[in-house]
Amino acid sequence: MEQCLARFAPLVWSAARRFLGSSPEAEDTVQEIFIELWRKADRYEPALGSETTFVMTLARRRLLDVRRRWSRRPELTPLEEIEEPAAEAAEGSAADDESAQALAVLRALPKEQQQVLELSLRDGCTHSEIASQLALPLGTVKTQLRRGLLRIRQALGVSPAEARP
Repeated sequence: MEQCLARFAPLVWSAARRFLGSSPEAEDTVQEIFIELWRKADRYEPALGSETTFVMTLARRRLLDVRRRWSRRPELTPLEEIEEPAAEAAEGSAADDESAQALAVLRALPKEQQQVLELSLRDGCTHSEIASQLALPLGTVKTQLRRGLLRIRQALGVSPAEARP
């Protein structure tokens, strides 16, 4: 492993900085890449490419996953900066009613569908990650998500055409 780190660490660090910038998350991701590399080392096939290609393919996939996760994170505003005038608070109550209605519909769904929707919408997990976490086939996850979203849209009176950006 020392030889692997000595040989590939500068290359992986360079890619991580390019993809993620200089952040603590980049450091964590580089560490995860080398752990995954250690676990998947037996999958390397010299006939398919060089060791460098194998390492960088694995690193690139992991770095893209992290960047995708970042893109799904909402931007957080410190509480001190949030000012909510009374007029906006009244407008917000309609959205609160809709949120409460959507949450009620979500809670009425079967437990498995609830879990799938929460992992997708709240936690930002991919379909594959959900399938892995819940030990479900990928097709089942996709079906549960679609059916759950359709039921929520139907309960809120949103047509499929309106729901698309």
